[in-house]
Amino acid sequence: MFFLILIGLAAIYSVDLSRGSELVYFRKQSIALGVGIILMFWAASRQSGFFRSYAKWFFWACLALLVLVLFFGTTIRGTRGWFAVAGFSFQPVELAKWGLILVLAYVVSRFGRRFERPLFFFGTGLITLLAMILVLLQPDLGSAVILGLIWFGIMCLVRARRLYIVGLVGLVAVASIFSWFFLLQDYQKDRVLTFIYPESDPLGAGYNTNQAAIAVGSGKFFGRGLGFGSQSQLRFLPEAQTDFVFSVIGEELGFAGAGAVIGLFGFLFWRLLRIVQDANNDFAAVIVSGVTIVFFSQLIINVGANIGLLPVTGVTLPFVSYGGSSLIVNLLMVGMVQSVIEKRY
Repeated sequence: MFFLILIGLAAIYSVDLSRGSELVYFRKQSIALGVGIILMFWAASRQSGFFRSYAKWFFWACLALLVLVLFFGTTIRGTRGWFAVAGFSFQPVELAKWGLILVLAYVVSRFGRRFERPLFFFGTGLITLLAMILVLLQPDLGSAVILGLIWFGIMCLVRARRLYIVGLVGLVAVASIFSWFFLLQDYQKDRVLTFIYPESDPLGAGYNTNQAAIAVGSGKFFGRGLGFGSQSQLRFLPEAQTDFVFSVIGEELGFAGAGAVIGLFGFLFWRLLRIVQDANNDFAAVIVSGVTIVFFSQLIINVGANIGLLPVTGVTLPFVSYGGSSLIVNLLMVGMVQSVIEKRY
């Protein structure tokens, strides 16, 4: 995890070099790292009953923040999803991912493995849907998808009734068609259309995807060197510090650097899966599984968008992308996993 953070800080520092001498992104990310480490050790030191006892309250607090941000939040890139205070911003949807994992783990531990019951499937689905709707109202489609994947992954993990899962997949297909015509914003539709036909608007909707592909390809094996990537340094690559940080790594550190990032994530997932296998109760197993789902889904969505395999949704790369909220909450979740290892619940 810390190697991934170091690579991310190096990429953010490189992007900052082209923005001026103040190193704004690097400085804020470093502060977030310090806060996140404190929260990580705090979470790792908690007893087993703490997260279980307060799971519901943590989740409702996260929902309250999602409601408040709709009224008092700051709009950035068309999304009202941040609280801004004294030059720093916090995105409550990141905390909502953590809260959803906690409340789902709590419900699973209380159901006594009677996961085939309709109340379990539809009850947890309704809780998740409530959070997703609040996030979609911002609107933030990428984060809403992550929340849905957390719930769906856990339902598959605990082997909820297959009929419900198949029916849900069909319902999602119908809802997707409905959303295309009535819910999605024009820029979100452009992202999907650009993914299918990237050559249709190379200087407009397809610009981000094309520039990311150029950046990744131009890095070759060892890259152009940190701080020497033309796409990122000359600002051809938009949102280089967040959505397209993997493209910066691919351009400046090459296939070797990009491969190192994927390898580090692979090792991280291997450790998380081992911890799931060693967990001695459902609450611990669901917590670690939920954290794994968050990291894995964000890795696939972010890297897929950077290399043109998936549409761009604005999902950050865990531990690597710039974003204080994301880094702090990711470290908090790692602290919970460490608590599972130390306390064995």
